[in-house]
Amino acid sequence: MQVERFSYDNRIVKYFALATATWGIVGMLVGLFIAIELFVPALSLNLPWLTFGRLRPLHTNAVVFAFVGNGIFMGVYYSLQRLLKTRMYKDFLSYTHFWGWQLIILLAAITLPLGMNSSKEYAELEWPIDILITIVWVIFGVNMIGTIIKRREKHMYVAIWFYIATFVTVAVLHIVNSFEVPVSFFKSYSLYAGVQDALVQWWYGHNAVAFFLTTPYLGLMYYFMPKAAGRPVYSYRLSIIHFWSLIFIYIWAGPHHLLYTALPDWAQALGTAFSIMLIAPSWGGMLNGLLTLRGAWDRVRDEPVLKFFLVAITAYGMATFEGPMLSLKNLSALAHYTDWIIAHVHIGALGWNGFLTFGILYYLIPKLWRTELYSKKLATWHFWLGFLGIVFYATSMYWSALTQGLMWKQFNPQGILQYPNFLETTMQILPMYMIRALGGTFYFGSLFLMVYNLYKTAKQGSFLAEEAAEAAPLEKLTDKFTRKKAHSWLESRPIQFTILSTIAILIGGIVEFVPTFLIQSNVPTIASVKPYTPLELEGRDLYIREGCNNCHSQMIRPFRSETERYGEYSKAGEFVYDHPFLWGSKRTGPDLHRVGGKYPNSWHYHHMIEPVRMSPGSIMPPYPWLEENELDLSHTKQKISTLRSIGVPYPEGYEDQALAELEKQAKSISLDLQKAGVAIDHDKELIALIAYLQRLGTDIKVDQQVKK
Repeated sequence: MQVERFSYDNRIVKYFALATATWGIVGMLVGLFIAIELFVPALSLNLPWLTFGRLRPLHTNAVVFAFVGNGIFMGVYYSLQRLLKTRMYKDFLSYTHFWGWQLIILLAAITLPLGMNSSKEYAELEWPIDILITIVWVIFGVNMIGTIIKRREKHMYVAIWFYIATFVTVAVLHIVNSFEVPVSFFKSYSLYAGVQDALVQWWYGHNAVAFFLTTPYLGLMYYFMPKAAGRPVYSYRLSIIHFWSLIFIYIWAGPHHLLYTALPDWAQALGTAFSIMLIAPSWGGMLNGLLTLRGAWDRVRDEPVLKFFLVAITAYGMATFEGPMLSLKNLSALAHYTDWIIAHVHIGALGWNGFLTFGILYYLIPKLWRTELYSKKLATWHFWLGFLGIVFYATSMYWSALTQGLMWKQFNPQGILQYPNFLETTMQILPMYMIRALGGTFYFGSLFLMVYNLYKTAKQGSFLAEEAAEAAPLEKLTDKFTRKKAHSWLESRPIQFTILSTIAILIGGIVEFVPTFLIQSNVPTIASVKPYTPLELEGRDLYIREGCNNCHSQMIRPFRSETERYGEYSKAGEFVYDHPFLWGSKRTGPDLHRVGGKYPNSWHYHHMIEPVRMSPGSIMPPYPWLEENELDLSHTKQKISTLRSIGVPYPEGYEDQALAELEKQAKSISLDLQKAGVAIDHDKELIALIAYLQRLGTDIKVDQQVKK
């Protein structure tokens, strides 16, 4: 039999491994910093780029796309070559992909602290970077599909199925959610508004977790777990059921992030139903991974790699049970907007993604440098310190969440809210925030043990950049399509497999989007709701720039506890001109949807300049630069024109009088502040932010509201 000789490219794996470790430290350092800021707000040093609102999206992007993203590519580039018995399709594409991805991360690290932020969770980067992400992702896809096509192995192993699904689904998610209309080079407005924008965002947000943080890692699990355990995958048939049911069901579940909001009830019910169904395929994958260890349990005690893998898969099982449970409306009513969501996300990020990545690094580095791991004892210390960090982090946030949820809903015997002041609940959970930071410190500190251990491992070995290999060329595909070999037939045809995977993930999105976008009654309008004035629009953009939506929601749910505390529950028609929507997903501060007119202008001024003066014990940082900075009006006309082009009913030519109206409203607010003893010029950013806050929730008049 003819044998072809070739070599695997280990250098690209090395590059992604180094990037994974580096960005892991950076992303988790930022996370630890903002965790401490929540009980030491002075840590921001009154600098805009150090506030929680601006750094929180930097943390999530650094962990998700820098640490986990590079970890995915590290594992894919190593496993794909060996599973297909071929070098990557083009070295040029491999290294273009690597440097392009690092450039994206660098741009995120620069733009997000500067406030260049679209506000959409896990998709905060502005439109030029979105285009770059698309280009780099296509480069990765071409390289991967090209490698599969030129393979020397007839059938694609299960890990490759998950890699293919990841590529096509992330491409669809990113493109659809990133439809935005540019105003300037680093400012755009979402094409969608209000309810429709919320549906698209959480279809994206939930499935970014599914198809960036889950499916590629399942592929890595299916490759590296058997390799490390020296055992075959427990069940081939279970892997088939796991794959197809998971990618089909997952895409429907996004609306469970929007329970009790203004999203139509049918969409909420659909999201809940499919979320519950997700338990079966998710746990099927977990069990397939755990049972692969059968016969190798004695090795778990001695092998740090297997320890990390075991806890990672267990964390995956926990997170994928907890997610469907949180989609039940009774549990969502208690847990949503609390720290339970933070605990849930971090079980996945720290346990599933983090520990699996660490296990892969401990497996790969000795192989790439042709040596043994420098110290199993250090790796074991890393494991236990990181595990302890997860326990401290999660338990403190669960306790915090129960405290928050129950205090928010508590009424006294007279039927009055027991804790009407939101700040009372915040002050009660500060000790839990301190424990969370302690857990984060353990987890973060454990990374340095890993880095030192891997450095010493590499130093004692010799890196093999070009690993020689040989294999017979791919035989001609002659097997017939039969009922018995249906999936085997599909595994040998990557193009057909990719097309079928794409169809499977498109169905759910189409079913949810078409009625929401095309049936008018799903998003009823309210006659009294008008577009924002130019000053309010500028203030809203400042609100987004400062990341206020990271701590404040703008969605009052139809619960007595919320309507008593905040006012009339939110209606779908109130958000029809909101590009983007700002409903939020976590309340570190109170909901702001009905804050308009609740306080005088002077209260808002003092609250932004010195929060503790108006709210003793507040953990909100001061924003002195808003009083100092002049409001930038260079794009105001373009903003009006852009929003009109996507459906906001500003009159034709309105932009020509927009600046005059803006100045008139600004002077009115400035004069009112002067009467209250506050001297501030009308052209400052804080004036615009106050205008926006005073507008919130006022389109529905008090006499139109029905108290229940």
